[in-house]
Amino acid sequence: MTLQTLWLVRHGESVGNVAATEADRLGREALELEYRDADTPLSTTGAEQARALGDWLDDRLAGIDEVWVSPYERAQQTLALALGDRPARVVIDERLRDRELGILDGLTRVGVHRRHPEEAERRRRLGKYYHRPPGGESWADVSLRLRSFLRDAGATPGGTGLIVAHDAVVMLLMSLLLQLSERDLLDFAADHTVLNASVTRLDRDEDGWRLAVFSDVTHLQREGAEVTVHAGDPDVEPE
Repeated sequence: MTLQTLWLVRHGESVGNVAATEADRLGREALELEYRDADTPLSTTGAEQARALGDWLDDRLAGIDEVWVSPYERAQQTLALALGDRPARVVIDERLRDRELGILDGLTRVGVHRRHPEEAERRRRLGKYYHRPPGGESWADVSLRLRSFLRDAGATPGGTGLIVAHDAVVMLLMSLLLQLSERDLLDFAADHTVLNASVTRLDRDEDGWRLAVFSDVTHLQREGAEVTVHAGDPDVEPE
């Protein structure tokens, strides 16, 4: 059986999410964070969200044939806390890592405009989907590696898969499966946020993939975990 249902989970709130939101609030140019992106762990709230996700998994894990996870610490920690001591077949796949920001890594919107105004202008001219910061990736670049992942995942025996990764990865996997155009994707992303520890579900029938659930956090609300809203990489629209 080929893949028929795919659950997409964003990691719980990370200390990087908290630092980025605080830096934006205070108008700082850069995040005050001691970790490299790949090693950034969950916050206390993020750990609570991950455990609440485990309660959501209780009724579903038996029906999930394969679990894939980003190699980044915040995603690994989210999955580990959600699973607890329950066994699961887990595959770590580097293609599910977060978008790499290159020279913009660790900067806020203010920092991008002040330290790299030429990149803010390139972003304005090229648009979010195709702008690639020096040393980093565009959304198109991330989509390319995700296409490779989907080819492999689609050949995996079993009908249901679960992915634990990042907001950009969730958004772009959805767009690839639904075959959204650049414009449709950007319009959707402008009005929809992939929340921390949220679940998104796509189902496939004879007509292709369809979106059944997007960024649902009912499990967090039911378990009393905080629902947090943190943007992903800085959207450097002109100020």
